[in-house]
Amino acid sequence: MCSDTCQGLLTKGRYQGNNLWQPYGCMIHSLSRIDANNCLRKTRFQTGEDSHWAFIGDSRIRQLYFEILKLVDPEAEPSVIVKDIYGNNLDQLLIDVPYRVSAIATEQTNAYSRPLEKAHSSLTYNNSELSFRMTFFWRPVFNQSAVDLIHQLGLSKSVPNLVIAGSGAWDIKLSNGSDAVFDVYASNLEQVAKAANNWPNRISKLLWKLQDPVDSSKLSEQRQVITNDLIDEYNEIALRVFQHSRFQIWKSARLVTEGMATADDGLHLNAVPLKHHVQMLMNMYCNERMGFDDGTCCRSAESATTLQVVTFTILLVCLTISSTWMAYRSFDLRLKQRRQSYRSMENLMEADEAQEIVKDVKANGHPVQADSLGVDDKTLTRKAAVKDVECSSRIAVTALGKLGLIMAYFYLCDRTTFFMKENKYYSHLNFWVPVGYVFALGFFFNEESRSTRVLHRDQTDEWKGWMQLVILIYHMTGASQVIPLYMQMRVLVSSYLFLTGFGHLSFFWNGGSASFPRLFQVLFRMNLMTVVICLCMNRPYQSYYFVPLVSFWYLVVYIVLAIPPKVSSAICEANPIAYLYIIIKLCSLLAAITILYMSEVFFQAIFLIRPWKALFVTSNDEIHEWWFRWSLDRYSICYGMIFGLLYLNAQKFGLIDDSARHHLLSRTRIRFLVVVAALLGLGAYTAFTITCHSKPKCNEVHSYLAFLPIVSFIVLRNVFGPLRVRYSSFFAWFGKISLELFIGQYHVWLAADTHGVLVLIPNYPVLNVMVTTYILVCVAHEVHTITGQLVPLAVPADWKKTLRNVILFFLALVPIAIHDGMF
Repeated sequence: MCSDTCQGLLTKGRYQGNNLWQPYGCMIHSLSRIDANNCLRKTRFQTGEDSHWAFIGDSRIRQLYFEILKLVDPEAEPSVIVKDIYGNNLDQLLIDVPYRVSAIATEQTNAYSRPLEKAHSSLTYNNSELSFRMTFFWRPVFNQSAVDLIHQLGLSKSVPNLVIAGSGAWDIKLSNGSDAVFDVYASNLEQVAKAANNWPNRISKLLWKLQDPVDSSKLSEQRQVITNDLIDEYNEIALRVFQHSRFQIWKSARLVTEGMATADDGLHLNAVPLKHHVQMLMNMYCNERMGFDDGTCCRSAESATTLQVVTFTILLVCLTISSTWMAYRSFDLRLKQRRQSYRSMENLMEADEAQEIVKDVKANGHPVQADSLGVDDKTLTRKAAVKDVECSSRIAVTALGKLGLIMAYFYLCDRTTFFMKENKYYSHLNFWVPVGYVFALGFFFNEESRSTRVLHRDQTDEWKGWMQLVILIYHMTGASQVIPLYMQMRVLVSSYLFLTGFGHLSFFWNGGSASFPRLFQVLFRMNLMTVVICLCMNRPYQSYYFVPLVSFWYLVVYIVLAIPPKVSSAICEANPIAYLYIIIKLCSLLAAITILYMSEVFFQAIFLIRPWKALFVTSNDEIHEWWFRWSLDRYSICYGMIFGLLYLNAQKFGLIDDSARHHLLSRTRIRFLVVVAALLGLGAYTAFTITCHSKPKCNEVHSYLAFLPIVSFIVLRNVFGPLRVRYSSFFAWFGKISLELFIGQYHVWLAADTHGVLVLIPNYPVLNVMVTTYILVCVAHEVHTITGQLVPLAVPADWKKTLRNVILFFLALVPIAIHDGMF
């Protein structure tokens, strides 16, 4: 187990509104009954031994015992362990022989007059199916009997994996609140600690649960002597005695109960803190075994794979070469500066003239007199080519070195326990305040665009920018539990795909090139960061679902528009029948999508074909995530293409005019009707998200309605001339790095692959968000710059060189594919 995160789980924490407990520095998973049972089964499978938990103490410990039993097996009832004729417990007889009949009451109703939950007797529960055994030892006062029990448990054949002990309330009650028993209580605990320290088994976990506060107004007359001041004194004794023993003080159990209402008797806990106590214990025991995505407490970091080591080694080599070259360049520059101080002005001028001639040959291909440099033309050209290669190599190595530093930070944040991680917490305030602040900044930084077209570049960058910032806030606050917000985020994702369809159709329609290099340039820009992160973070490509989704639909658009017969504005103008071709292409695409959606078997048969299966399955080799993401926005790309086709032709035939800064529609009445229709469209979809109460049903309808709020927004954003030409430079700047922001958030803003929140500055959540946001933005901007530097080098304009690089890339993937079983 990871000692640091376990320490945080058991010692510190705080409530995050609505009674959600947040341990210090780690994420706690809410285990269900299925999770708990699977954990116990997996423990048996991994260790070959049963899980044995022992509870020692009074009625408060017994209450925790029953609460855990309720989670593991709600319908079970523990067996009562009988006492001998002298009233002594026979529970120690069951330590090594859990099914000893002579120690278990056969007639539970005759064994005691109290209900099970209030019985002053030891209890035992055995579940052979789960290989789980749980025993409660009734020891309200920790005297010699408790010491002997601890000693015998440590030497038994089945040493408990987990021991939870606690006592104090009965000592206060029996001594009538006297201070004289403090020394006796301390002496008894010292003996208990000594017995625990002699345990030969160092794997077992022993916890001492501090006494919880009481509500004196609810206590019975017999319990009025139990005061919170005395409880604090007893807890101080326990803290002092067990400070350096095998028993670890479970401090957070006490913190959970502070400020919480007690049960009706004023002594025992109510359901809320009990639930948190159970979840703490289950997380401590199960997280390492189960590897829950949102459970990092008591869980060690992932070990690096061979592929990760190789990837980081390559990036480290690039960083080393780049650093060495920069250091050499700095040293060489200083050396030249010193030498130049001793050279004559004439020599300097001759050197500068020679350098200018070399640059002229390299940049413009101007003829140079061989006499002027003392070399022939071929030598000069060859030197210029070598210079180009050296310059390209330096750019590539430097860019990869920077990328290596960024990936090292990614790894440190999310694949180690160096930085803390916490659970997400949603509240309306947490979500809407940042959203309002972001939009206030966006509206403040606005300016006029040079373009007047509908969905011009500045406007689409602005759209992508504010959408991405809202999505970031949505992910950090865990707002997916609110269905209206969840559905609005689905619209934002659909908008990205809509813009993809619109943008690429517009490009091809206006005569853009469908060349082989351009195809891979776009794919390279979209996938560089994701591919490198997959290699460095040991995550499948599908983990970053948005990039596979956008890449797939871009390929679909490219294939549909690039295959003959090609259609463009010029072709349609020369031959109007070409309109029929584009309509047939779009109808065929819609039909193919519908067929795939109607037959999930056919869908899996296509996407589970090797070797591209690895692009669409998760780490569990399941394709459900890809099916869900694909089907959710299956028509969005088509909506964008259809809208683009209608808009471009409406513009061509003069139905709309966006060539100037005036309104898109000249007639006031038509403009008014269009605006009203757009408002109704937004209102109708918003009403749908509010009235829909089931995510699966909402998702099913969303794919058919996604175009409604998107087109409505476009109309409202563009129908008025002054509004169309103005844009937010703040949002547009973020829009240019929106893809890098979306991918980067997984590991350096959020944590545990978006299931939690990264914590660099504990106890100051607002300051922490500000710091992590600043780092995320810097990382995204730098990766965007690196990608721009590597695109012309990885995907040259020459299709032959592009094909060569593509083949080399796939050859480099062959060892990985063979290792992962892709072939």
